[in-house]
Amino acid sequence: MALTMVPAQSVFFDLHFLLWNFFSPGITHIKSLPGRAWGDIVISRVYSAAVLGIDAYMVEVETSLERGLMTFTIVGLPDSAVKESRERVIAAIKNSGYRFPEKRATVNLAPAHIRKGGSGYDLPIALGILTALGEIAEGLLDEYLVTGELALDGTIRPVRGLLSIAWEAKRRGLRGVIAPMDNAREAAMAGDLVVIPVRTLQQVVDFLNHKKTIEPYKIDLKEIFAVNQYYRVDFADVKGQAHVKRALEVAAAGGHNLIMVGPPGSGKTMLAKRIPTILPALTMEEALQTTKIHSVAGLLGPDQALIATRPFRSPHHIISDAGLIGGGKYPRPGEVSLSHHGVLFLDELPEFKKNVLEVMRQPLEDGQVTIARAALTITYPANFMLAAAMNPCPCGFFSDPSKDCSCTPVNIQRYVSRISGPLLDRIDIQIEVPAVKYKELTDEASGERSDHIRGRVQRAREIQTRRFRESPHLFCNADMQSKDIRAFCKVDAQGKELLKNAINQLGLSARAYDRILKVSRTIADLAGSENIQHEFVSEAIQYRSLDRGLWE
Repeated sequence: MALTMVPAQSVFFDLHFLLWNFFSPGITHIKSLPGRAWGDIVISRVYSAAVLGIDAYMVEVETSLERGLMTFTIVGLPDSAVKESRERVIAAIKNSGYRFPEKRATVNLAPAHIRKGGSGYDLPIALGILTALGEIAEGLLDEYLVTGELALDGTIRPVRGLLSIAWEAKRRGLRGVIAPMDNAREAAMAGDLVVIPVRTLQQVVDFLNHKKTIEPYKIDLKEIFAVNQYYRVDFADVKGQAHVKRALEVAAAGGHNLIMVGPPGSGKTMLAKRIPTILPALTMEEALQTTKIHSVAGLLGPDQALIATRPFRSPHHIISDAGLIGGGKYPRPGEVSLSHHGVLFLDELPEFKKNVLEVMRQPLEDGQVTIARAALTITYPANFMLAAAMNPCPCGFFSDPSKDCSCTPVNIQRYVSRISGPLLDRIDIQIEVPAVKYKELTDEASGERSDHIRGRVQRAREIQTRRFRESPHLFCNADMQSKDIRAFCKVDAQGKELLKNAINQLGLSARAYDRILKVSRTIADLAGSENIQHEFVSEAIQYRSLDRGLWE
């Protein structure tokens, strides 16, 4: 906090102002400010922060009070929510027992070249005004980063992106953050940072004036992480579909994108929801990054401070391209970023608009999304596993032996062609999901549990980590490019013969050839085999249902 004073210029105006305040209703006294004459220009500074992408940057809230006609102006590229904070701040200050200055008040949000959004500047603006008035002692405010939305009665409401803001305070070397009570648990996830939880404006002022002690909010990060690593669903719940479960295990082990094709009610959605339960457990670093994204998007629940399980997002097919990829007037992360380190499930894939599906090509290739605007460019992480599902035809019963399909070949072709070739090229596994038989539904035996499958997946991922230790751009088999496939996917003589027959007899493309080799490498890793044997190649070929002519 810094105070700058400019000598007074009008004794008459100051005397009139003092008398007006003295006789105004609801004001019992006026504090004398040693060394400061009424009419001086006084400037105060409070540290706050704004979120850009998923990271925060510091914003200095500078407040100037000077003699003149009463105005309250906020500059520094504020959006409408920030401009509206004027009314909230005035009401909160008055209703907290303080007077609002009858002066010209100017608030600058620096740096001024970046647009500021949200309601998190209410509290720092109010503190800046009260500091300039002399209601807050100098010193302590310089050690904290402040954020919070003010209600009209002076209570403090939660804001978005507080985990990112806490990390910025830590990076800047500040002592801590003053944050809304409802956000304190989230802010404490940054670790090694003093988090002061507050409920009212008056409570903050008393704390900064050393009139009231507030205990810092403390948590056991490791304990919270361990407790929250729990899934509500399990693969043991799924009846039958053993070969589909095997395909999902292979997909999880190699990080492969997949599509399931089957009639309604065959269990495609149920299977997809359980994919996160067999993926390797999130690391602490992955959990914090995932939590930052959801915090910025405002999706953390009141009691949820850390996302410790793999995200699963399933947007409806009416979603817009901005909703899927991110963006908007004030950019926010989309579904692909909310699926970071997890699974994005697109049910009824052909029903999505073609332009919506096409925008996924960049994040599927790069693992991130770049949103360009005239004033700025934002990059969101988007390293996710794509799981898609579709019916074999518009009515859904082309492959169902118990029901007749009413679709013509032309209708089926038109339906399938809604999925572009470039998108299908990024899907390694195509698996048919048949309708579940009555015998399987009534079977009381439970299937294999997710934690057992996850153990095998984890061991396969560890093999890949060792294999790619000299290739920092590779994290799993699905990331391999052509040169990597040639280096790491050596096939025996029988396997080569199988691939030759697949290319010649099934008419598989060169892209399908590469994907078969990558999936074969993953199957070998699950088996703990250094070499890709012919049976692994044979299994991988079975995971190309669309290429093999499902509708023939």
